[in-house]
Amino acid sequence: MSQGPNAAAQAGSESASGTLRRMEEDACCDGPFPETRRADDTVVEAELSAFKALANEKRLAVVHALREGELCACELETVLDAPQSTVASHLRKLRDAGIVATRKEGKWTYYRIADTASLQLLDLAAVLGEDR
Repeated sequence: MSQGPNAAAQAGSESASGTLRRMEEDACCDGPFPETRRADDTVVEAELSAFKALANEKRLAVVHALREGELCACELETVLDAPQSTVASHLRKLRDAGIVATRKEGKWTYYRIADTASLQLLDLAAVLGEDR
């Protein structure tokens, strides 16, 4: 009876726990794995939040529009050519990730870049993308 098309691939694969056991038995280096090399879950979550917020064409357009200074929500509706509800949803994700900040003036809400580090991140992404 045939073992199926994935049998050969599975025979050569190894689970993570199997890899760890093998490493303990036949370690490639002396001493235990340095725990300080593991990423802190809180830091990873914060980074993931920022990358998820920026991983959208409309939200990137908002950030680029805010490079030159703050804009009110109604101006961002024009920039995105999108309804208020769509713009509000994108702005909320950017605000929750700490990428944009707000200020109220009467009934208007103005948005600005919260920290120039997010702009530096986009500049770095642009340079990395140029080589593609």
